[in-house]
Amino acid sequence: MESMVSSPWPWYVAGPLIGLMVPALLLFDNRQFGISSTLRDFCAVVRPGKLEYFNYSVKEQLWRNWLVLGVLIGGWLASQLWEPVQVGISQQTIQDLSALGITNFSGYVPSELFNWKELFGLHGLVFVFTGGFMIGFGTRWADGCTAGHAITGLSLLSPASLLAVVGFFIGGLFTTHFLLPILLT
Repeated sequence: MESMVSSPWPWYVAGPLIGLMVPALLLFDNRQFGISSTLRDFCAVVRPGKLEYFNYSVKEQLWRNWLVLGVLIGGWLASQLWEPVQVGISQQTIQDLSALGITNFSGYVPSELFNWKELFGLHGLVFVFTGGFMIGFGTRWADGCTAGHAITGLSLLSPASLLAVVGFFIGGLFTTHFLLPILLT
């Protein structure tokens, strides 16, 4: 039992459990899983009635905010209770990233890119604000985030979600192979 909480679950256990959450939420409570909608809830509470888009009953969607709070608390607890595990990446990826100056692969993310010094430097602030805007705009434009489309949309056989997920992958590949090398030089 201790091994179930002391190490990551294999993909073939965790994936189906996440996938089964979508139909369970639909069947038992007639709700769709999604995280990005909670930002709309927060905005509706802060600026109610100012824009038609934010003019709705937030109380009916309160469950989403509890879900996000649980995700945040769960992530924080996991970071406090367990040491990061070595992320499995291919030797070719390690060589490609090393050529770009990324050499520390001991955590979940490269410390050369994700650290406090970089965050509060000019590059970090530009990346955070530009990336935050692009994510927010893209999420609204695509009518959902990566989790919402990939988990909920695909499980509901939504063609729009399939198109969105393909777009996310293309964007990730473009960023990895073209933007990252330019930004790191």
